[in-house]
Amino acid sequence: MWSVNTIWFDMFIFSTVLLLGNILMGHFEERTSRYRKLIKSTSFLVLFLLISVFLGKLISFTVLGVLFIPVLYIHIVVLGKHGINGWTGEPKDKYYEFRGWDKDIFKNKMK
Repeated sequence: MWSVNTIWFDMFIFSTVLLLGNILMGHFEERTSRYRKLIKSTSFLVLFLLISVFLGKLISFTVLGVLFIPVLYIHIVVLGKHGINGWTGEPKDKYYEFRGWDKDIFKNKMK
């Protein structure tokens, strides 16, 4: 009945990783547009499913694991060098400056 040798199992794993990433690190994308988030998520799933289908499950899970290295580097080293907590994204003013976002989040809502 249950089999891990299907594309659906791979999709479940990739979707779960994406979901956990969005839950745990989504606050870093709070000012990113919904369309960009949708395109990013869809691209992630399609890319890993294509790798899984054409290159195999082992390669796709290896690529997924290796991609955690730059994520950890950015959140630990790069953000740390800018005085930003890599887990919480605080202080927000430094993080917004790092991302190039406007610090005044209420500017457009008051008009």
